[in-house]
Amino acid sequence: MTSPGHVLIVGASAAGLSTAEALRRLGHEGRLTLVDAEPHLPYDRPPLSKQVLAGVWEPARAQLRTAVQLDALAAEFVRGEPAVALDAAERTVTTAAGRVLRADAVVVATGLTPYRLPGQDGLTGVHVLRGLDDALALRARLTPGTRLVVVGEGVLGAELAATARAMGLEVTLVGMGQTLLREQLGDMVGGLLNRAHTERGVRLRLGVAVDGLTGAGGRVTGVRLATGELLPADAVVVAIGSRPSTGWLTGSGLTLGDGVECDARCRAAEGVYAVGDVASFEHAGLGRRLRLENRTNATEQAQVVAANLLGADRPYTPIPYFWTDQYDIKIQAHGLPSPAAEVTIAEGDPEQHRFAAVYREGGQVTGVLGWNMPKQARLLRQRLLGTWQPTPPLTPA
Repeated sequence: MTSPGHVLIVGASAAGLSTAEALRRLGHEGRLTLVDAEPHLPYDRPPLSKQVLAGVWEPARAQLRTAVQLDALAAEFVRGEPAVALDAAERTVTTAAGRVLRADAVVVATGLTPYRLPGQDGLTGVHVLRGLDDALALRARLTPGTRLVVVGEGVLGAELAATARAMGLEVTLVGMGQTLLREQLGDMVGGLLNRAHTERGVRLRLGVAVDGLTGAGGRVTGVRLATGELLPADAVVVAIGSRPSTGWLTGSGLTLGDGVECDARCRAAEGVYAVGDVASFEHAGLGRRLRLENRTNATEQAQVVAANLLGADRPYTPIPYFWTDQYDIKIQAHGLPSPAAEVTIAEGDPEQHRFAAVYREGGQVTGVLGWNMPKQARLLRQRLLGTWQPTPPLTPA
């Protein structure tokens, strides 16, 4: 494979680091630089809402690689210095410190930025959870007797509520949808999650909007709903979704929509690629554009981006996969299950808390799901292969 001299990766989380590692594994011997806004060694994000938040893991355990392993990568890490501008034509990146880095190829891996509620930044005790520092700040707040309100009924909100409830906190979860994870998994699975949380003592206030936050002396005291109801709170977590971190790319020459718009090879411009949560790519197998926010995608897409940087011509056609752990429930979903799909139980029984389900739209299988049935979900995944035309595995040079 042909190798560019200097590859600059902006973002050193799972997607960025995986791209760097894949480049080395595929034979890239040139200069490699990773720029990241955070000062920490690269770490994994899924444990933040579970093990790290609960105090079961200390932060070091969430690190993706040890310092020794990172040294072996023979890469330059520029930490704690966010990128503020990109010139795609010149392939130069400017950092907040005024450093200008020029490369032969640039990979954008800047991930997501959480949405916030109006007024939340003026109150202490209101949190988002995106990074390690967020998780540690929230963990310090979740002491016995704390009344926690979680705003958001998606994956992150549900995981946060489950973790906090298992820690013994008084938890209320508020969301616009009628069921948890409805947008990801539909009402059948969402209804089962509603029941699981309610049975464990989480108070659900679903199908209602948040009107604002209340506070006293600069500290949050509650969440006010559109119905007029006031939920008392000692701490609030806002988990209402995220947007791709593309603000620094304004004027870069890249096309920005729901993320960095790429072709089927994850290429955003000549010599510029995007990977992970920030990348909106053409899925050649489906004939539509996708942007996937999950840990598995970050790693798998990085392999294809690395290969294409080195001269390959590989479309990225994944079967999306994500999982969520809540209490003793492990859910694994393949494909694109949605609220619009017809859901049938293929094996097991929801009343027994173990089942596998198939999602269909227009007669086509669009997704499969396992609820405490990982093996069965993997086997059902085979029904998606013909439709999705997944990317074949990489072979190192």
